Amino acid sequence: MNKKSCCAASRTGRAGSRSSETNISHKTGMRHTEHLIRLDGGEFMMGTDEDGRYPGDGEGPSRLVRIRPFAIDRYAVTNAHFQEFIEEASYVTDAERYGWSFVFHMLVSEEVKERVINSVAQTPWWLVVNGAKWDCPEGPDSTISNRMDHPVIHVSWNDAIAYCNWSGKRLPTEAEWEYAAKGGLTDSMYPWGNQLLVEGEHHCNIWQGDFPSVNTGEDGFVSTAPVNAFFPNGYGLYNTVGNVWEWCGDWFTKKHKKKPVHENPKGPVRGSSKVMKGGSYLCHDSYCNRYRVAARTSNTPDSSTGNIGFRCAVDLE
Repeated sequence: MNKKSCCAASRTGRAGSRSSETNISHKTGMRHTEHLIRLDGGEFMMGTDEDGRYPGDGEGPSRLVRIRPFAIDRYAVTNAHFQEFIEEASYVTDAERYGWSFVFHMLVSEEVKERVINSVAQTPWWLVVNGAKWDCPEGPDSTISNRMDHPVIHVSWNDAIAYCNWSGKRLPTEAEWEYAAKGGLTDSMYPWGNQLLVEGEHHCNIWQGDFPSVNTGEDGFVSTAPVNAFFPNGYGLYNTVGNVWEWCGDWFTKKHKKKPVHENPKGPVRGSSKVMKGGSYLCHDSYCNRYRVAARTSNTPDSSTGNIGFRCAVDLE
């Protein structure tokens, strides 16, 4: 397990790693198209050279990217939609196959915590919780019954691809995700501008307080928020920063080729971990300022935690 922050713990080094192949074959016909937003594409500056970035994450250099037209979901995939997929496809997630997933320590009940036998050495707030999965997000004594409009969590990249194949969609590339998250703005740190608070109002679900022990919940949430919480960006997308990390289709690299224009980039052809974008409800400026549009991290395709989700994209003819 090698993640260095609150971002997301990894299964690397624990119980092996499944391949990225999915057990759901691609099906014709597309499901849940009602929230797709068409974007005409164009040129934008991807990445950042600004102060406050994490050079070790490969956020820079800032580079010109040209994107083809595509469509992307307004919201992250919800528990309700994922449940429909599970029931129709009889799919078993990676968390269920392993029998456990990573849960943030403050969200686990005392009863479950007594049975936790492991945590991440460098980031002990990540607990290995037996029975934690998409519909029992804090362990076997938890439920999503009152969170059907929240983003599904404890989904690996493999799981996200399986859902995409079932729904007739795909994961966005990192470039598409960043283009969409910007909402048409240029040189802005967040989807709404450069100030975290706007007239004293919170615009995303992140940590307030003293990480990792005190979360004041000033934004209204200490864990996930409904996918339609807060304000949409200029393209109508919700929660592109904060709430949950979102899987992208690309393999992760810190090196970016020097080109006058990067045409619809899709990342390297192989790798060991997949790109995640957007930050989560655990991000805090003092420790993990990755709730910026240009911020990025990665995780292995079989990893799942209580702060990773995804949204889907679609090619346009």
